Amino acid sequence: MSDIEKVKCLVIGSGPAGYTAAIYAARANLNPVLYQGLQPGGQLTITTDVENFPGYPEGVTGPDMMEDIRKQAERFGTDNRFGIVTSVNFSAPMHHRIVIDDEKEIEAQAVIIATGATAKYLGLESEEQFKGSGVSACATCDGFFYKGLDVAVVGGGDTACEEALYLAGLCKKVYMIVRKNYLRASHVMKARVDKTPNIEILFEHNTKEVTGDDIVTGATLIKRMGEPDETEVKINIDGFFLGIGHTPNSEIFREYIETDEEGYIKTIPGSAKTNIEGVFAAGDVQDTIYKQAVTAAGTGCMAAIEMERYLAEKSVS
Repeated sequence: MSDIEKVKCLVIGSGPAGYTAAIYAARANLNPVLYQGLQPGGQLTITTDVENFPGYPEGVTGPDMMEDIRKQAERFGTDNRFGIVTSVNFSAPMHHRIVIDDEKEIEAQAVIIATGATAKYLGLESEEQFKGSGVSACATCDGFFYKGLDVAVVGGGDTACEEALYLAGLCKKVYMIVRKNYLRASHVMKARVDKTPNIEILFEHNTKEVTGDDIVTGATLIKRMGEPDETEVKINIDGFFLGIGHTPNSEIFREYIETDEEGYIKTIPGSAKTNIEGVFAAGDVQDTIYKQAVTAAGTGCMAAIEMERYLAEKSVS
């Protein structure tokens, strides 16, 4: 392993949270080094149109928006690098050790974790084919594009119910595709779904494939009729939404950083501070509720401001 590089501020992740943190840190003369990670630009790089981020009255594509934010971060002096963090050692305050690509070691006085979360998919080839063309893992992000149309939501928990209820306010018809014969959601969420007339629950159904040409026009489902009998069911839909949750990208930090049972990093309420002094978390890796680009950017701002104050206090002491 090469000689250790020492930096004041290290940002891990390059979505809206990471780049916003870098913008604020760079403007505070903290000379941030940012590593982009496995998916430079984050989840928005696989999103087509974004219409709910402030400053884009005509809308913008996800990749174009992330390119704009990257350029803004670099304009103020962010050292933007390719590379993946493969291990960390947060045992010594002000001397946090981070290994990049299993070969380069960095020692940072402060670290901002903005590694995001990965949406869970069913693993179907057709899902991959139609991502951004009818397949989505975020109803709040993409539901508007299906106003007045028919859509489906996969899942039977609170997340799926929330997605279905949101879409029901926009769409003509919402199918819920549930593999079990009941909803796993809380009683309150189940009651809301039951009272919504344009939601139809398809119990004991699994998705075989999403169908269409250039865009989604339907889905083929498998309905269990009782072991071992099954039958194919086809539905006509314009959008196919996944409501089966996200996986926070926090695994390599868990030896040092406290997380909840799902792996989301715990932050002190009202802040971006973690249980480790000088290590902050922003964006979807710590957000169990909103998971929006604008809220990720907001927490990136919080993390950078808190980091600046932390480093200022340490330099005085």
